[in-house]
Amino acid sequence: MSPAHVTRALTPSQTVGPFFHDCLLRADATCDTLAGDDASGQRIHVHGRVLDGDGMPVPDAVLELWQADDHGVYHHPADPRWTRPTSFSGFGRVGTDEDGRFAFTSVLPGRVPGPGDELQAPHISIAVFARGLLNHLFTRMYFPDEPSNDTDRTMLSVPAHRRPTLIARATSPVDGSVGARMFQFDIVLQGSDETVFFAIA
Repeated sequence: MSPAHVTRALTPSQTVGPFFHDCLLRADATCDTLAGDDASGQRIHVHGRVLDGDGMPVPDAVLELWQADDHGVYHHPADPRWTRPTSFSGFGRVGTDEDGRFAFTSVLPGRVPGPGDELQAPHISIAVFARGLLNHLFTRMYFPDEPSNDTDRTMLSVPAHRRPTLIARATSPVDGSVGARMFQFDIVLQGSDETVFFAIA
């Protein structure tokens, strides 16, 4: 029989396994501190949970975090304004525990230019990796009581009733967080309370 007449079965679909968790969260690849002690700006502590559509914790998710410093400057060669060497990196990678919890520390980001150099509201960009996700998800964490949220172009592109899923909640200080602002930000992967995720071209 010629190759043209050979019938081949479709390859079965596969979910993404936990291998990325083992690789991305090895000891030398994790970072839950985006700004060292000598970085300027208001210190923040962020904690939260990753939940599935039934409200159950996702114990093997990985979050990658990316933000500007308190002056709205990214620690990256693509940002020509970066000239001040400090312990601020602006990048972090954390995993969730058995209860779906994660935590990281940083400084409150400044406003960064967007399209047309229009300033965006302070935010932290988050990529979510988890078992079963063929493509990782992108979202943002905004801050409560921030006036520029009302004019942020990305925020305004989201239906008003869904915008609260992008805004962290201020919480009470805990031991060891003297002078730092505390925030809780939960990420819901699907369902009625699903966090807003963005398509990145």
